[in-house]
Amino acid sequence: MIEQAHLHETHPEIVKRLKRADGHLKGIIEMIEQGRPCLDIAQQLHAVEKAIAQAKKTLIQDHLDHCLEDVAGPLGREQRRSIDAFKEITKYL
Repeated sequence: MIEQAHLHETHPEIVKRLKRADGHLKGIIEMIEQGRPCLDIAQQLHAVEKAIAQAKKTLIQDHLDHCLEDVAGPLGREQRRSIDAFKEITKYL
């Protein structure tokens, strides 16, 4: 079974962020191979981790905002409140 392309407005920005993180990661590998100070390496690793985490968060939030809404369809006020609370709490992941 072939899945249909599933693109959202945020996907190009996520790709750009991940490509930037990929470039930084390659730079970190070079830093290690060159024997650069561990503090410098750790700082760069932290930056890459943050970039990837933000890309993941954006992807998940976008999925919830679009895909979950499409599946759930129109909801009553109480049901809507539960969905909104769920979406809000995932921001803290």
